Amino acid sequence: MAKENLVKIAQLSCGSEYSGIQKEIETAAAMVDAEIIFPEITIDDVKAVEERFGLQVASPDLKLMMARAQALVDGKTNADAVLIATCFRCAEAALVRNEMRRYIHENSKFPVISYSFTERTTAGTLLTRLEALTTTARRRSLLAREHQEGLTAGIDSGSTTTKAVIMQDDKVVGTGWVPTVKVMESATEALNNAMKEAGITRDAIQALGVTGYGRFLIGDEFKADLIQEEITVNSKGAVYLAGHQKGQATVIDIGGMDNKAISVQDGIPGMFTMGGICAGASGRFLEMTSKRLGVDITELGALAIKGMQEHVEMNSYCIVFGIQSLVNSLAKGSVPEDVAAAACYSVVEQVFEQQLQEVEVKEPLIMVGGSSLIEGVPKAMHDLLKIDVTVPPHSQYIGAVGAALLASGFINK
Repeated sequence: MAKENLVKIAQLSCGSEYSGIQKEIETAAAMVDAEIIFPEITIDDVKAVEERFGLQVASPDLKLMMARAQALVDGKTNADAVLIATCFRCAEAALVRNEMRRYIHENSKFPVISYSFTERTTAGTLLTRLEALTTTARRRSLLAREHQEGLTAGIDSGSTTTKAVIMQDDKVVGTGWVPTVKVMESATEALNNAMKEAGITRDAIQALGVTGYGRFLIGDEFKADLIQEEITVNSKGAVYLAGHQKGQATVIDIGGMDNKAISVQDGIPGMFTMGGICAGASGRFLEMTSKRLGVDITELGALAIKGMQEHVEMNSYCIVFGIQSLVNSLAKGSVPEDVAAAACYSVVEQVFEQQLQEVEVKEPLIMVGGSSLIEGVPKAMHDLLKIDVTVPPHSQYIGAVGAALLASGFINK
């Protein structure tokens, strides 16, 4: 990555050194031109913090974490962003992590990401998260862009599919969607399909933005103007397509292999989380469900709308156990409609338990990504949260749209 102004990330954590991942955090930070700092506090700060927050905790490290959060909000530390990290095995740490995330978000303007780590967390796992955090801190003017101008292209190299769009003056004029097999070949095919639909050639494109897992490879090969992680790109694309770039919103993207939940304010992510415990809470589980039911993935949603999820006990916490539940239910005589509905509800339930505990869910709730087109998924989210769910036009192209939108800021530069 090109060197930019060093971003200071205040780390509030418990157990990162004990678990051995502190070096991984610092390595990932260095990869995005950021520096990890620890807010300075006094012993009196630590003694007073439990009473101030009304939380009695056993761990001394959690007390330090709370005191550092207070120092940040009080302006005693010069920082640009905040990383809150605790071990996923500790229930007490999860409680403190969520409370500190909420407190910092409500009482400061720091972009915040909270993360529960394991001893196997690597710098590569953390890279996208810290890239999004530093982008939000240093490039707010780019993320504030509300309109796409000129003729631009966006490519989203996802884990299972590669999407491309051509945009011209705030309109999507061409799209391409292919399975991700070989990253470069899939990107080239998707872009060619989008250009063919738009009726243009490559030399007509004024700026190109890329995102997704294959963004670095594609960006270097295509000499992209913008190479950006999917958190900021997807959140921007979501509120843009939903016509809600002002005010607050919550964006949920259930992807092929992982999920993203993002709290957005005026088009800029404030809190976000990504990943999950298992692919059972992803689009991949829905894809496997449709194959087991003998229907195309595009038919699964309509099937689910007709079913009753409460008639089937489904466990998608693990993708293997989820499929086992599905097979067992069918063997007991459950109808495909009920199984499809249960699969959609189970995925949404896991997103709620794994991601939506880490962000403030505020309306409108915008659901994007390929899974948003499976009607049973937004319906299950509505049934679970009891709020309206918006699925904007072109929601399956959300990353490519966001990339094309933000790339227009590089025209004539």
